Amino acid sequence: NPSADRTIKVYNVSETAYEITATLQGHEGPVWQVSWAHPKFGVLLASCSFDGSVLIHREQRPGDWVVLHAARGLHESSVNGIAFAPNEFGLMVAAASSDGRVSVLSHQSDHTWSVEYLNNCPTGVNAVSWAPYGAYYNPDQPDVIESPRLVTAGCDNHIRFCVYNQDQGQYVMEESTASSELVHTD
Repeated sequence: NPSADRTIKVYNVSETAYEITATLQGHEGPVWQVSWAHPKFGVLLASCSFDGSVLIHREQRPGDWVVLHAARGLHESSVNGIAFAPNEFGLMVAAASSDGRVSVLSHQSDHTWSVEYLNNCPTGVNAVSWAPYGAYYNPDQPDVIESPRLVTAGCDNHIRFCVYNQDQGQYVMEESTASSELVHTD
């Protein structure tokens, strides 16, 4: 079935069986990854695809899904990885693309979505993940709110760490890892 790789199957899992409760559609290419949002935002699922898009799906009632936001043409190439941020930072999702960039979509109070791009790896980005909230807590400064942090996996065998710089208003490579990125040999 040529459209089979363009769907997302949602299952209800019990102790003895798996039951398909919904099939989500909307991508125009293979779907590479999905990510659940924190339940405080409702039942939300983000998906990314070879078609360069990210879709945010919402379950309105059990088994009844709608596309809450379609970020079509978000990237110039395949979107390979996707991850929702820790809920303490708000409703945000990061997407890693073969075009060498990572996009961060942020839900706004007027129910629109803003997009911020960071150039990450010229040969493409395969995966993205957020640091857990509180992972960088400084006991000497308990009132300082930590900035969101991302880690990415590039096609050049590098793992890069990025942090949101409040003063610059953008994500930047963490200074401690800019010159000493983690490198895999294969």
